[in-house]
Amino acid sequence: MPVGTQATVKGLTPDQLREAGAQLILGNTYHLALRPGDELIAELGGLHRFMAWDGPILTDSGGFQVYSLALSRKIDDRAAVFRSHIDGSLLELSPERAVRIQENLGSDIAMCLDECPPFGTSPEYMEEAVRRTICWAERCRSTQQRGDQALFAIVQGGTDLHLRGKCAAALIELNFPGYALGGFSVGETAAQMVAALGPCVAFLPSEKPRYLMGVGRPQDIVAAVACGVDMFDCVLPTRNGRNASAFTMDGSLRLRNAQYKRDPAPLESDCMCYTCRHYSKAYLHHLFLAGEMLGPTLLSLHNVAFYCRLMKEIRAAIREQHWAEYQAVRLARWGATS
Repeated sequence: MPVGTQATVKGLTPDQLREAGAQLILGNTYHLALRPGDELIAELGGLHRFMAWDGPILTDSGGFQVYSLALSRKIDDRAAVFRSHIDGSLLELSPERAVRIQENLGSDIAMCLDECPPFGTSPEYMEEAVRRTICWAERCRSTQQRGDQALFAIVQGGTDLHLRGKCAAALIELNFPGYALGGFSVGETAAQMVAALGPCVAFLPSEKPRYLMGVGRPQDIVAAVACGVDMFDCVLPTRNGRNASAFTMDGSLRLRNAQYKRDPAPLESDCMCYTCRHYSKAYLHHLFLAGEMLGPTLLSLHNVAFYCRLMKEIRAAIREQHWAEYQAVRLARWGATS
């Protein structure tokens, strides 16, 4: 799922996203509530119309900002209170408010507000965050009014499998239509994450979507799919694209490197994205050295198409029952998680 935090996947139009193969994109509760405001978006017809995207949208609850903006927020059982990074005003984000904002946005999938502690949090505080996450999920569930919006719960607990199991069991009792694993890729190594993923996924119902939040290196996705994860989001495709780094099935390419100055080949010969059909590595190298805006757009477009192609290949490998072979080939080429 490409990330469109502020009602835009950076540098790409909805038509470009569709052509690249994107089916579902993300928006963010915290950022859109601050600017332009969820009530304004509702007044203008909802998030789909506002950003001209007619496919499904998932909105994060703002729970990740509880982690990423820890220095500018206070938290207790009632709510997380943020000091806006835009103008210093206060935003109180309670479970009830997080649901109301997402209902105003009109996303197809909304997320419960949760507390996402960083890796290395004390066991006592991690247990407190799990307790608060469960309590907040109950309040989100009871607040929800829209019948056309699926509300997913988020399982926390870090790499503590006991707490993960406790959190999952409590959330499953509330019978959400989907479940996410939050609190990964927040300071732990990729190997630590993958070691915990299998048992964590096993706590969740197999008949409902299982979503690993914020994890997006290709090798991590392949390893997580092997554990039973269904859904992913990450800013890497567009962030790396803006910084002259392209994902390919043979590994990453850094287009600022002088070796590409005279390279007439596309990023990948078998990629059918707009960038690879029309442009050479030499041209992309030139765009980044010249500081042209088109460079980040073309690489972001290729990277989103790469991720969509990767997921399509993964689905085909599972469907055609040669997943183990596919996994082995990909991890041998990219390197195992570390």
